[in-house]
Amino acid sequence: MKINHLTAAEENLMKLFWKLNSFYLKDIMEQHPEPKPHQNTVSTYLKILVEKGYLSTEKEGRIFKYTVMVPVEEYKKFLLKELSQHFFNNSGKEILQFLFNENLISQNDLKEYFDLKIEMKPIKIKETKHEIAEEILNPKKDKKDKKKKKKKN
Repeated sequence: MKINHLTAAEENLMKLFWKLNSFYLKDIMEQHPEPKPHQNTVSTYLKILVEKGYLSTEKEGRIFKYTVMVPVEEYKKFLLKELSQHFFNNSGKEILQFLFNENLISQNDLKEYFDLKIEMKPIKIKETKHEIAEEILNPKKDKKDKKKKKKKN
């Protein structure tokens, strides 16, 4: 899916659309915070966002129902990749360093994140009752067998 750039005004409206996911023009007018834009302005933006592929339309009688086509997570990924390519030499390390230097992320945030990731590491599922029993009765033997296998390879 090719994602197109949004203007600040389009992005602002999309934030509301992502919350609604599927909506009519009247829903936007009701839910848009003050100061509310003119209905014709919103209609113009809806047309542009359909052309850019962010929304789809379905005619229901005389009105259109709009549905979000680009999830917010996809848009975030698109923006972050753009930033990474244009300002951080495609380096996650440079992004993290920048976030850290600007106090947008703390050492504790990083520690919590990586501790969580480490706790969630995949585990090997035992396939037979024999393997489970063997591990319970000889927990160290399993590790020794793995070391022997590595040495053979």
